[in-house]
Amino acid sequence: MRRRTVLASAVLAAMTAPGIARAASPGPSVTKKGSTLLDATAVYFVSYDGLVNNNSFQKNGLLTYQGYQYAAWYTAGRDAVVARRAVAGTTWSTVTLPHRLKSDDSHNVISMGVSRADGRLHLNMDSHSDGFFYVKSAAGLLDSPATTAWTASAFGAVQTTLDGLALTSQFTYPQFIATPEGRLQLSYRAGVSGNGRNALAEYDGSRWTALGEWSASTGTYTSAHGSSTARNMYLHGIDYDTAGRLHAFFTWREQNAAVMCSGGGITNHDTGYVYSTDRGRTWRNDAGALVAATGTSDTVSVTDGGLVVDPLNPDHSLMNQESQTTDSAGLPHAIISYVPGRFGQCTTDYVADRTAHGRAFHLRKNASGSWQKTEIPVPLNSSQRTKLVLDRYDNAYAILPYGRIAGASKSSGYTDWALLYDGAGLNAFGEVVVDETRVRQDGVLSFMYQEKSSGTTPSALHVVDFALPA
Repeated sequence: MRRRTVLASAVLAAMTAPGIARAASPGPSVTKKGSTLLDATAVYFVSYDGLVNNNSFQKNGLLTYQGYQYAAWYTAGRDAVVARRAVAGTTWSTVTLPHRLKSDDSHNVISMGVSRADGRLHLNMDSHSDGFFYVKSAAGLLDSPATTAWTASAFGAVQTTLDGLALTSQFTYPQFIATPEGRLQLSYRAGVSGNGRNALAEYDGSRWTALGEWSASTGTYTSAHGSSTARNMYLHGIDYDTAGRLHAFFTWREQNAAVMCSGGGITNHDTGYVYSTDRGRTWRNDAGALVAATGTSDTVSVTDGGLVVDPLNPDHSLMNQESQTTDSAGLPHAIISYVPGRFGQCTTDYVADRTAHGRAFHLRKNASGSWQKTEIPVPLNSSQRTKLVLDRYDNAYAILPYGRIAGASKSSGYTDWALLYDGAGLNAFGEVVVDETRVRQDGVLSFMYQEKSSGTTPSALHVVDFALPA
């Protein structure tokens, strides 16, 4: 294993009183703490160039709450499993749920969420443009984990609705998000790739309510090559900042391949951004103009102005559903990736071209309100996605395919991106699932990864932990 630690220079900043100085905040660094084994033989098959247990758009496949970490996956026998461990421990306790993965589709992930209002764990699983499966724990299970039995009896029956609330027959991409006051929201796509809408549901501690759809699939988009009249908005994430503003970066996926220079590319284009100040009931563009009201006919459309914060045509194999977060000042950050123009202006095989020439970029809004983009100088060597987290000093970390970690310091204006950890020894397949909650709570970068295998031969699933600057 090779590890590189980047530290901020020891600059002293003068304080108000003469002769008194304080040390600058540290720069990014990672120190491997150890790893644990979740499953020696987790289910393994490659579809859509990904694994069902390690698709980075899961929110959350791994999370931490009240000093315990929770993980969910499918076993070699296709059983859905949820496990927990004390964050200081190495032993996982598992519960097998009464559900088995129905198809070899890497989109059919398991996502988890916590409703703080009643201390329940919620799981949504096994869907790709069809019906979902939902299960929740007993109330209070997560509030006192050290004294609460972790058994199958602590979980309710598997349902195909949210406690009787039917959402859509074409459901994909569950993402759970906790509101500042402790409600739990579920973000999802209704419809199919190239013709779908984003929607929200909300749990208040007693019942689920459908808030409705907030993005549109209609409208005409025209590129240099042709037009498309249907699409879907792919989210890079959906996250509350410390002040309660809800942020969402996205890219559009067009239905009509005529918008591309080559049929071997991918129809994703542009990076957009919207936010909500009322828990997702209405949405505003970067300038603050109202562009949508959830659950009405006025939804975010490709024809709305002020949405695009980083323009890019469909000829560069821009990835969808990459990653986002917010810093301590509530400013939004994202990772996007594509094949830069210096490698050509037309990708003809998006997997091969991204593997050969793809690069990740850090896109952020600065304190003056401008958008800045910095290329991360580490080749992707993969078609897959990169995750983004910030430490308590707002230093940035990009968790690249194969478990590699790059970092950049806030003090540099995020211009000093460098590789901190090369992933050696992990034998990770590609994308990893990051515990976003543990980064914030404990200053630990923890991610789940699965070892490379071949065909459908099961392989080991691990969680590895890195200490960030204290």
